[in-house]
Amino acid sequence: MTIDIAKADFIEGIAKGMAVLESFDTERQRLNATLAAERAGLTRAAARRHLLTLAHLGYLETDGSYFWMSPKVLRFSGTYLSSSRLPRTLQPSLNRLAAQTGEWFSVVVLDGDEVVIVARSGSPSTPTRVLAYGLHLGARLPAHAMSTGRVLLAAMSGAELTRWLKGRTLPRLTPHTITQAKALRDEIAKVRAQDFCIATEEHEIGVQALAIPLRNMQGKTVAALNVVLSGTMRSDAVIERELLPHLQTAAHEVRSLL
Repeated sequence: MTIDIAKADFIEGIAKGMAVLESFDTERQRLNATLAAERAGLTRAAARRHLLTLAHLGYLETDGSYFWMSPKVLRFSGTYLSSSRLPRTLQPSLNRLAAQTGEWFSVVVLDGDEVVIVARSGSPSTPTRVLAYGLHLGARLPAHAMSTGRVLLAAMSGAELTRWLKGRTLPRLTPHTITQAKALRDEIAKVRAQDFCIATEEHEIGVQALAIPLRNMQGKTVAALNVVLSGTMRSDAVIERELLPHLQTAAHEVRSLL
């Protein structure tokens, strides 16, 4: 959640520095000043100064030409995960769901056009399995193609969803990804009506996911809970019958804690 502040309270230097830091992602893990400038919307000279400053502070490493993130940036995520009430509250439920079903479960929040995993379970039946789907803590995934993203977008009012969609590109990640705003709006309306979402191979081929909203006692959606399935494809009816009750029970149990 962002807040509006007076212009006099806005520190432009911090904003530019954060823009440079956020320009690093899984697609571009190493940037030079030119690439960082393009991604952060700065001049090359300004981007270079910010890169050098971040390297001096220990948040970036460099070979003199290219820069990449150092382990120090994990201080931010580590502090959030250890101090935030949401991950700590939900971890026991995630562990219990994994033990009951042998599947992977995550808790996800919306951040702009992406969803972010803030808590996750392991899978007791396949503890060493790794999915390209991006199940690690802190993973950022495109909201429009995710079951969790659609659940969280469904919690918006019509006006809020219109603002979110305005001018936004919906990249095609697989042949099944919804990329048209009207089609996504229709899908979100369906999710809102049924109060859950099943997404099949929209983010990654061979992967299905089921998500439901996590609401507090005031009825506000604060996060989404999902289960991720890979391997043999299952019908929506099977996913709904076998897994939806587990998620709904967990959501009911933690509601008073959110």
